[in-house]
Amino acid sequence: MTGDPRHFESIGNRLGFRAEPSGDHELNLVWRGGRFPALLCLGIAVFLLLLSVPVFLAILAQGLDSAVGNLWYFPTMNVVLFGVVLFLLTLKREIRIDRRTGTVSMSRSSLLMRRRLTVEFDEVRALTVADDQVYSGFAVAGSTAGQKSFPARSLRLLLSGSQSVLLDRGGGRRLDELAARIASFMDKPVERVPRESSAAPGGG
Repeated sequence: MTGDPRHFESIGNRLGFRAEPSGDHELNLVWRGGRFPALLCLGIAVFLLLLSVPVFLAILAQGLDSAVGNLWYFPTMNVVLFGVVLFLLTLKREIRIDRRTGTVSMSRSSLLMRRRLTVEFDEVRALTVADDQVYSGFAVAGSTAGQKSFPARSLRLLLSGSQSVLLDRGGGRRLDELAARIASFMDKPVERVPRESSAAPGGG
């Protein structure tokens, strides 16, 4: 194995890979994230241009010491929003399963970084569809107070050691179909762990 499986974990409860056209010897799965929030930020940024452009031109003409200089944050917000849009649009995960080389190649990229992971077929003992505990809420000063966890259905590669690699998260039926497709392609078994039952509400 080349790379660190920890770099491919996700705090989200849903990914949703889509298969892309490939040959008989390859299975290519791609996830592109952040489309809706990126379009939302883009809409806000374009709307703010109505304010930011006149403010920016006025600052160029009169300087930051003028009264209009106090509105410097409008152009700054515009730049930040366009940066967020670019970051969200460059978020991408890819999984390439190649029978000819007997490898599973994964990549995770964004505007700021790129990670790669390669696993040999021989290192994979099975695929598993089970629940991961995904955390919501926030921590204050390192405390876990206020954090809550909930089960999220996940598809993972189980490696010959004690490690596992996250492939996808989402609805149970879609993950079952994806697991069956990948398992057939790799000639590996699939282990399905029943969903965790919700805890009954406690009394006072």
